[in-house]
Amino acid sequence: MGALPATVRASGAAWSLRLHGVVQGVGLRPFVLREARALGLTGRVLNDGAGVVIEVEGEAAALARFAERVVTAAPPQARIDAVARTPLTPRGYDAFVIEPSADSGHGTLPSPDLVMCEACRAEIADPGARRYRYPFTSCTRCGPRYSITRALPFDRANTAMDAFPPCAACRAEYADPDDRRCHAQTLACPACGPRLLLGDAAGEVQAEGTAALDGAIAALAAGRIVAVKGLGGFQLVVRADRAAAVSRLRARKARGGKPFAVMVRDLAAAAHEVRLETAARELLAGPAGPIVILPRSGKGRAVAACAPGCPDLGVMLPTTPLHQLLLDGVGAPLVVTSGNRAGEPLCRDGSEARTRLGAIADLFLDHDRAIEQPLDDSVVRLDGTRLLMLRRARGYAPLPLELPGDTPAAGVRAAILACGAQAKSVAAVTSGSVAWLGPYLGDLDDTLAERRYRAGIAALERLAGVVPRVVAHDVHGDYTSTRQALTRAGRHVAVQHHHAHIAACMAEHGLAGRVLGIAWDGSGDGGDGTVWGGECLDAGYTDAVRVATLVPFRLAGGEAAVRDPRRVALALLAAGGREEDAAMLGFAPDTRANLLRMITRGLHAPPTTSVGRLFDGVSALLGLCHVADYEGEAAMRLEWAARRASLPAGGYPLPLDVGATPWRLDWRALLAALLADRAAGVAIEDMAARFHLALAEAVLAVATRAGHATVCLSGGCFQNVLLVRLVRERLEQAGFRVLTHERLPPNDGGLALGQAVVAAHRAAG
Repeated sequence: MGALPATVRASGAAWSLRLHGVVQGVGLRPFVLREARALGLTGRVLNDGAGVVIEVEGEAAALARFAERVVTAAPPQARIDAVARTPLTPRGYDAFVIEPSADSGHGTLPSPDLVMCEACRAEIADPGARRYRYPFTSCTRCGPRYSITRALPFDRANTAMDAFPPCAACRAEYADPDDRRCHAQTLACPACGPRLLLGDAAGEVQAEGTAALDGAIAALAAGRIVAVKGLGGFQLVVRADRAAAVSRLRARKARGGKPFAVMVRDLAAAAHEVRLETAARELLAGPAGPIVILPRSGKGRAVAACAPGCPDLGVMLPTTPLHQLLLDGVGAPLVVTSGNRAGEPLCRDGSEARTRLGAIADLFLDHDRAIEQPLDDSVVRLDGTRLLMLRRARGYAPLPLELPGDTPAAGVRAAILACGAQAKSVAAVTSGSVAWLGPYLGDLDDTLAERRYRAGIAALERLAGVVPRVVAHDVHGDYTSTRQALTRAGRHVAVQHHHAHIAACMAEHGLAGRVLGIAWDGSGDGGDGTVWGGECLDAGYTDAVRVATLVPFRLAGGEAAVRDPRRVALALLAAGGREEDAAMLGFAPDTRANLLRMITRGLHAPPTTSVGRLFDGVSALLGLCHVADYEGEAAMRLEWAARRASLPAGGYPLPLDVGATPWRLDWRALLAALLADRAAGVAIEDMAARFHLALAEAVLAVATRAGHATVCLSGGCFQNVLLVRLVRERLEQAGFRVLTHERLPPNDGGLALGQAVVAAHRAAG
């Protein structure tokens, strides 16, 4: 936010300033105190449920300067979205003070959790410091926020820190306006704060405090698996430079070949593992501290088993002092992955972790600070210098997003709950002109996940202080999120999956009017009995009209085809009249014959237009992935192969049939050309590249005819950085404005924002 307008700088002897946005848990009140005192002003500052309230009085020029400084020089993690100024009658304050918080009002949420700052990092490494090697060191610039919050305002009594009354030394820091821990709600030290506990799966405590830390370091150094309680839940940790240790974790967790993230101690160590450009360095070292997926350097210590067959590696820096101390003690990079079993949510407390992770971890490094709001690590990629978010959680959630200016929700009193999707579930609530998106909650495929999902929604509503009267959900009736939505009171608004994708991208960029939306993903209920996923939409917030799609093909066995990309390849061959090539897929003759009958008769083989499944089928045809160990593996292997190629001059043919309604992108010509190249011995990398180029050229063909100047790209296929780059280049060269997600994932993790804005427009209609 820039300088205040002239009306706010008007003279006056006393003002009330109300600040809205991310203004609690970011050191704003101590900052305001110091600024007021420096300018000779008196008054008070306090938190309440709606934000920060300032009453200040003094000379008019000093008041104007103060108001400017509050906005333009606020602490870096503050986000001031609005300032409301009201003139007051001077009360004759003797000084400027921080007063106890008020419980009144609603409209703010706490800051996201912040990674350890450099001052705290230096402190835990200093043998002469009071917090030397203390794993829970933090200040107003860093530490847990959302994960420990029970209620607002963000005061110690409303957080998990209320179990740890500060000692005299900590209270002195808290009261000192010149100390970086002035009014830090998370401050603690070895004398008064949380403590570590090291034990086994049976709950037998082996060590406490520093001895527990040293025991965990020794176990990790020896190649053992340790379940560590992090900021938002348990994490499974093992040395990343020991192939046997990584393979043991992979086997015990039933991880298949899915890549692990690796944590390194600093940027220098990161540069040893991956290729670092400026944007990546800033992301890694920034206050959000996400996992950043980057190309491997080829010289790192992390073994190939961390990410089998993958040219990239997800790396992160220490998020807490505890992680830093473990890394320093082990002296090696560490695999740090979610503390859960496949398909289950994160474990949030020691008892749960020992029950669910007892067959995976050798030891448990627990602590006695409760996790109030579980959340996983965020994961991002880079599209050049643009952020491409894959998972929005720790460090970003629950940062609010402004609703577009013409959104009716900005002017209505009834809040909206948007329930998201089944996979990569994220819920959202609106309050006035903003939407609060909760953290990534995973897939809603079991009762544990469903319970965590309900709790996450309840926390969002409680903290935002809203009771939603409009409930938005996907049109898919069997989604857990849809079933939950329909149990809620209020008006229900069903939003088609791909419309929500494009509306989310539009809302993220504050667009009005209509756009061409390219919504490509694995699957979404089309509302017409078919599985969509390759949609080109003439979209606004109220509705979306299908302009173009793929020629449909069938999914033999439905969801079974997602795990077995050969089934998709077989369907492509059958629809393309190339059954004679099916032997390349490796099915037993009887199995192949049965699957072909399912496909030709449409038995347990729903039709789809999914670009995500087209990726899978082509990957199988090229021999890159016959059976997927994890979601998206086939498509990822196709992208990795294409990145190894020198891009050919043009893609495979993917003609656009404009005689059909909607227009059809006919992949059958692409299939024939690809099979001809395969028979001719063309390199797999070149064929993968020509496939990507075909898709990019097809988007340009649709955009050229559709008549919109702006194109929004959304859906899980646009997690593919190569595809995004190729599409963007062609569209921008032709004069189109191209918008992609940057603050939300293009996958289903961003869907709730789209549902919310569509529901707002329809509810107002």
